[in-house]
Amino acid sequence: MRVIGTVGLPGSGKGEAAAVAEELGVPVVTMGDVIRRECRDRGLDPATHHGEIAQALREENGPAAIAQRSLPVIQEELESADAVLVDGIRSGVEVERFETAFGDDFALVSIEAPFELRAERVNDRGRDATGDDGESLAERDERERGFGMDEAMERADVTIENTGTLESFRRQVRSLIRDGPEALREEA
Repeated sequence: MRVIGTVGLPGSGKGEAAAVAEELGVPVVTMGDVIRRECRDRGLDPATHHGEIAQALREENGPAAIAQRSLPVIQEELESADAVLVDGIRSGVEVERFETAFGDDFALVSIEAPFELRAERVNDRGRDATGDDGESLAERDERERGFGMDEAMERADVTIENTGTLESFRRQVRSLIRDGPEALREEA
């Protein structure tokens, strides 16, 4: 059993890492799905209220609320898979929750890229630097950092600098999924 968590600012490549995992047959649990589901349960549009509800869940249920709600989904996937990728860890508290739940079977990967490159990627996805809810990329970064993302990134077992080609990044993610974080440390 192996649980691989990803952390990174918007546009860093977390979604692409999740796509690679899915191509390899590894289930992906997206923590943002918990927030989208909660938005719908509250009768709100996830596209407009995602950040607001993410913050509300943490205020109402503690800083590990989204990780806690993701655990049953991860555990269910592990019943039929050797590995699961958890997309979108946002804080050191969430990292601690997964470390407590999975021990040495949990590895955290920080996916990083400079702001300008991330802004270009967000634009290329058909979203300008201002998201659907009117929040700019810089504002999204600030909100994510407010959840404790910098601490989570610092705690990562390994970092992927996603500044090269898409194929180079995908190759690193495949190596990570197949061989674990040790494979990326050996490449460095």
